[in-house]
Amino acid sequence: MELFPAMPLAEWTEAKETFHRFAQIVGKIRLSSSNRRNHWWQVPFHPTGRGLTTRPMGGLDEQPLFCIDFDLIRHRLVVDVLDGRSAEFSLIGRSVASFHDRLFETLAGLGIRPEIWAVPFDLDDDTPFPEDTLHARYDPMLINRYWRVLSQVVQLLDRFAADFAGKTSPVHHYWHTFDIAVTRFTGRVVKVSPDADPVTREAYSWEVISSGFWFGDRERPWPAFYSYTAPEPEGLEREPLRPAEAEWIPARGSHLAVLRYDDVRAMDDPVGAVLEFLDSAYQAGGRLTGLDTEALASPGGITDPYYGKV
Repeated sequence: MELFPAMPLAEWTEAKETFHRFAQIVGKIRLSSSNRRNHWWQVPFHPTGRGLTTRPMGGLDEQPLFCIDFDLIRHRLVVDVLDGRSAEFSLIGRSVASFHDRLFETLAGLGIRPEIWAVPFDLDDDTPFPEDTLHARYDPMLINRYWRVLSQVVQLLDRFAADFAGKTSPVHHYWHTFDIAVTRFTGRVVKVSPDADPVTREAYSWEVISSGFWFGDRERPWPAFYSYTAPEPEGLEREPLRPAEAEWIPARGSHLAVLRYDDVRAMDDPVGAVLEFLDSAYQAGGRLTGLDTEALASPGGITDPYYGKV
């Protein structure tokens, strides 16, 4: 299996836009059917050996405990219920409207009736999902490749996450932004503005250094690894990054450390290069926020002081 296969945005824009809306529909069901966690940790998807999962949800009220999976090998949407019932349907050849209607029919047949706001979140258009027949390209080969890239990146970010002993998020695939992220917390609470939107207020109520990967969008039409510190400390964009291909770019009034995916693919040691990049951006944020990065280090995920000595 090729490490980091080519994933140019232009090649799969239509398929990505369609599947992103599929994911938002399922993600909104996850949001409405799960227990709220700090920093929205209940919201994201996680990869499986066949695709993506919501993880189990429901089960504590009138709704049964259930799980929704995207099987991106067979290209099926699968709903499993705790009592053993299961239902599935094909993802191929569906518009967003068709996917929405079939999913809610399938859930109703299993006694599951979630309520969602059936409008895209922060996408280029706000056509309600039940009316969206424009986005209707599901390409099995490209969606499978997206999942393979996603899975490889998740494992790489998980390796990076192991080196930090403080509060850290799991590696999350956020369906609203379609990126993959792992977040380290400095332990400092941030005074958020009541005028900020509720998504931002919860996500950034603590000081964070976040690292991740996006597949590209209209503003930046190329896949890349990234890192940022929030709130951004003064002078962050002047801090050194490694390797040489990495750079700071402006982003919504702050700055992102970026290492482009295609540059990584051309390197002799792509995994080592990404880990070096993420660590350099983390160290930059740590220096400027006064974080004791040495005290919070757990190389290889180990905090046991006697490991290998007894």
